Amino acid sequence: MDQDTVFPHLDSLRTGPRLLELDQVRIFGILNLSPDSFFSGSRISGHSMTIDRAGKMLEEGADILDLGAASTRPGAEEPSIQEELDRLIPAIEAIHKAYPEALISADTYRSEVAHKAHAAGAVIINDVSGGNLDEAMFRTVAELGTAYVLTHMRGNPKTMNELANYNSVTYDVIRELSSKVKALHELGVHDILIDPGIGFAKNAAHNFQLIRELELFRIFPQPLLMGISRKRFIWQTLNSNPEEALNGTTAMHMLCLNAGAKFLRVHDVKEAREVIQLFQEG
Repeated sequence: MDQDTVFPHLDSLRTGPRLLELDQVRIFGILNLSPDSFFSGSRISGHSMTIDRAGKMLEEGADILDLGAASTRPGAEEPSIQEELDRLIPAIEAIHKAYPEALISADTYRSEVAHKAHAAGAVIINDVSGGNLDEAMFRTVAELGTAYVLTHMRGNPKTMNELANYNSVTYDVIRELSSKVKALHELGVHDILIDPGIGFAKNAAHNFQLIRELELFRIFPQPLLMGISRKRFIWQTLNSNPEEALNGTTAMHMLCLNAGAKFLRVHDVKEAREVIQLFQEG
């Protein structure tokens, strides 16, 4: 029996006062405010650069601007809450003022930061820890009424690689995410995006297996978000580096779209929009 019949998929996502229709693939444009993000080309600093980069992404077809101020690359040092706030909140406020219609996502795993990001204009909380690193996050999202990106991860950026042990990575990830979806529903949170967490507590073989078996995630009625842009499993496989991983990213994006992904989180908005256009024409 068709999984889409058994588990009808959501056709819209509430983002603040607006409904984002899911009749087409949507793009999260990555804006990194952390000085140690793994891809140097994504780093931004200063009011002018932030506004210019955000405007370019919107012009190229970004549906959502995803701002993060704490690097989550493997081994990354955790900034203080105040450091994260000092980077993130002025940027959200500046973009919200310059582009009041833009949908802004705050990439944070801290409930205090989520509160202040929402007050500044963010309508989505993108939590790479799936609530693991702040037990108040689920309650916070419920209180704020924001949409929530639920990502699979184990441990934290410094320890996650040590926890990449699975019986079957795809089924283990689905099971662990399912329990969290249930917990969110019990708190009244229903505007959820599912992110398998490529690269978070997973090695390259796990990442490729998840993408090969991505159609299994259609068991979730929630839309699937894939964040694979320029990640290590791509450029290491190609004996390259993050700066030269755009072509590999594009190839993997097409595989994800073919398996049912509804959101792509990307550094390169124009190229991602072209992939989506070709996919939808094909």
